[in-house]
Amino acid sequence: MGSVSTHRLPAADLARTDRLREALLAAAFTADGLLDLLGAPAYAALARSETVPALRATRGESPLETLVRLFLLQRPVPYERAAAALPVEDCLADGWLVREGTEVRATVDVRPYGGPEGQDWWVVADLGCAVGGAGGLADTSGVDRSQLVLGVGGASTTLAGITVRTPVESALDLGTGSGIQALHAARHATRVTATDLNPRALHVARLTLALSGVPAADLRAGSLFEPVADESFDLIVSNPPFVISPGARLTYRDGGMAGDDLCRTLVQRSADHLNDGGYCQLLANWQHVEGEDWRERLSSWVPRGCDAWIVQREVQDVTQYAELWLRDGGDHRADPAEYAARYDAWLDEFESRKTKAVGFGWITLRKSGADQPSIVAEEWPHPVEQPLGDAVRAHFERQDFLRSHDDAALLGARFHLAAEVAQEQVGAPGAEDPEHVVLRQNRGMRRATKVDTVGAGFAGVCDGTLTAGRILDAIAQLMEEDPVLLRDRTPESIRLLVEQGFLTPVDSSD
Repeated sequence: MGSVSTHRLPAADLARTDRLREALLAAAFTADGLLDLLGAPAYAALARSETVPALRATRGESPLETLVRLFLLQRPVPYERAAAALPVEDCLADGWLVREGTEVRATVDVRPYGGPEGQDWWVVADLGCAVGGAGGLADTSGVDRSQLVLGVGGASTTLAGITVRTPVESALDLGTGSGIQALHAARHATRVTATDLNPRALHVARLTLALSGVPAADLRAGSLFEPVADESFDLIVSNPPFVISPGARLTYRDGGMAGDDLCRTLVQRSADHLNDGGYCQLLANWQHVEGEDWRERLSSWVPRGCDAWIVQREVQDVTQYAELWLRDGGDHRADPAEYAARYDAWLDEFESRKTKAVGFGWITLRKSGADQPSIVAEEWPHPVEQPLGDAVRAHFERQDFLRSHDDAALLGARFHLAAEVAQEQVGAPGAEDPEHVVLRQNRGMRRATKVDTVGAGFAGVCDGTLTAGRILDAIAQLMEEDPVLLRDRTPESIRLLVEQGFLTPVDSSD
């Protein structure tokens, strides 16, 4: 594997890579620069692996157009034109470019990526692999397909967006691929370790970090937690090869374990590698098995002493799922009989495991050490507002609060109504009173929940100054209700509003 794993990959000489980065910045080969050059339609088309609009927009000879043609569109350009945009001899020496007569061409895809605080970063990937998905992988020019390294896709950006970004001492990017999660982790972790089963991926991750001017991670080869032995971390992130498939043809997507065993194993073993209070966040696929509730099934994966928040974002029946990943691997371009045989093998795999559908979503664990852990498994296919890292952290903080407050303590607490919560009244046109009232979040998870008149009134006056009990007493007086009865029946509703993030507890020291 060694000779294959680094086939045609550049070297990462630091001095020459610094000069290359300076040239990319000087030419505005950045996320903003691309948008300015290409325009929104052509820029969006690139994310779908459609290159014709970008080719039309790069017919000139500016340095930026040259770099787009070289690194994004993988077209050869004349040597002299490349020399006007890049330290071309450095790039030839390190292998970013190869010369073919009077022209040069790129050996890898280099794609600008905007960091969350306006950083200009670049993500390296194999040619034709910057974006996977419905079109399938492009021509890989002799690279072993099982060792391909993909760039940034929707899954990568989703994981980056949901990750809790509090400053930590140590972070682990398990299954680093092109290095995008390690790139993000370097912003807030003193020490970043990145692992991958594929040595080629580790080399690509090293290039991504070096080209982006980010401190090098501790890169280690191996499967799952094997490379980190008995070490523990404050943060673990993973976009693992979670695809449920018959076999392990493509390292970047197929975990090589039966069914969803890889994701289950990762979740179950994570607690052994988390420091107290640490988070493990990953994307996963899971089986919907006949006769089993998927929520109960996944909740059983959660290790002792960990709180968990499991969010199912999408469900596909087994035929849709098989077709998606057959196209991702380019199998739809194979011989029809071979495609049909592979499709049949996928369905055989699902039938043997009594799998009727496959779920996709996020799993976040926090090592709380609680005797009564909070495990929330829910379906939420609705739009959310990324980034969600702060919302994820706040979810677990609210679980701590609810766990430590009985009803009496809850009524003695003070709350703030979360930012940008709107109230909607639903009912027949012209009706004197609404059928029900809905509170709707316009930030974060963008939840909506029905409340009664008391719940709406309570939430509306939560500004952190009065305790919940005093607010209920005032409402009881206005509604001419017994305040004792109102105090008895309302805590459950308050708990729900807190759990879902409509109400935020005010620190008693405030």
